[in-house]
Amino acid sequence: QVQLVESGGGLVQPGGSLRLSCTTSRSIAGFHVMGWYRQTPGNERELVAHIGSTGSTNYADSVKGRFTISRDNDKNTVYLQMNDLKPEDTAVYYCNARRILPPTEEYWGQGTQVTVSS
Repeated sequence: QVQLVESGGGLVQPGGSLRLSCTTSRSIAGFHVMGWYRQTPGNERELVAHIGSTGSTNYADSVKGRFTISRDNDKNTVYLQMNDLKPEDTAVYYCNARRILPPTEEYWGQGTQVTVSS
């Protein structure tokens, strides 16, 4: 079992910045896709951003130009830099790790709360 531990969440004012980190208990080089998702009460978990093993990235339209995902294979860590935060970014943010080729695997972190409020 692989453990994913998120950190960096908290309370920030609109327009502020936060950087989330997700550190895994196993090398992230073995995962094809690392991603960040978020969820608000009563809603489904939605993709925020993901990054492939080659460094390719994909973002939800709502965060393009404001959020940046990156990975450091040497530190087994994935980051989500969030700038110009808005109240609608308030959610629990989850880290995800996936192997999409056999043997397929998928793991989730426990989540970290991000609250954007004045």
